[in-house]
Amino acid sequence: VNCDILQEGSITTPAHVLYDIVRKLPDESLVELESTEGKKLEIKTDKITFSLMCLPPNDFPDIHSGEFPQGFEIESSKLCRLIDKTLFSVSTEETRYYLNGIYLHESEAIDKSSPLPTLRTVSTDGHRLAQAELPLPDGSGGMPGVIIPRKAISEILKLTQELDGDIEVRVSESKLKFIFNNVEITTKVIDGTFPDYNRVIPFKNEKPMIVDTDLLTNAVDRVATLSSERGRAVKLSLSKNNLTLSVTSPEAGTAIEEISVSFNDEDFEIGFNSKYLLDITSQLSGKSVKFLFSEPSSPCLILDPDDEATLYVLMPMRV
Repeated sequence: VNCDILQEGSITTPAHVLYDIVRKLPDESLVELESTEGKKLEIKTDKITFSLMCLPPNDFPDIHSGEFPQGFEIESSKLCRLIDKTLFSVSTEETRYYLNGIYLHESEAIDKSSPLPTLRTVSTDGHRLAQAELPLPDGSGGMPGVIIPRKAISEILKLTQELDGDIEVRVSESKLKFIFNNVEITTKVIDGTFPDYNRVIPFKNEKPMIVDTDLLTNAVDRVATLSSERGRAVKLSLSKNNLTLSVTSPEAGTAIEEISVSFNDEDFEIGFNSKYLLDITSQLSGKSVKFLFSEPSSPCLILDPDDEATLYVLMPMRV
């Protein structure tokens, strides 16, 4: 940041305390920072003074060091999209730590007719999977696949939403660096192997249903009012061009709603976690959504006709 440096130096100070102090100072205050022998940091405005105990700056870890042999540039809005479309299904279960992030890697396009490789993000918590991709940026070919931790992803997403222009990404096998205009974020990557997610994507499902996105979202939201916090199960009963959504709760009662859909297969029933279903529909950009079913116990493939570079997989529930 721009400031007037009267004497060069460095200090290590408690981040949250410093943030709270600066946040509470009067607007447009001119703030003066002064360090006393590297042990205290004085924060002064016209009539306010804080003095913070500090630590030796040499003890601060230098995570930015090391080699980053590969790098590429990507538009802020494109990186934002890759993260935003997949962040919701990152696992929070610490035992499977290798799912606690987004897998960033080079891959083939979802559209198998396209010969061009892509930069892809994938996340899964074992109940749902999200995948997004874009054409491979120059310089990213051959990069190692890396799992970006959930906490780092949230900070990167904030910056991509605030800043325009290109972002430089530097890659090593153990760390990632994101260089914005005046901010650098360096993060260790998760030391683990992301599972072979392609095996669980049911590309051969052959029972299609097409429905208006808002119509489905509102109907699921309404009937899920009676679903229990523990189960959140909603049953989808399909017949010719008709979908009946129902929730039965021993404590609360029953909710049923019918909506029109495009479906021409045999009658079919399947159950989903209503929250997970709504999480996916909230990511869709098109007016309609396409579901591809197989069996009541098999995963469902969900596609956005207006965004062919994304796909979602949702595991069923017993209802």
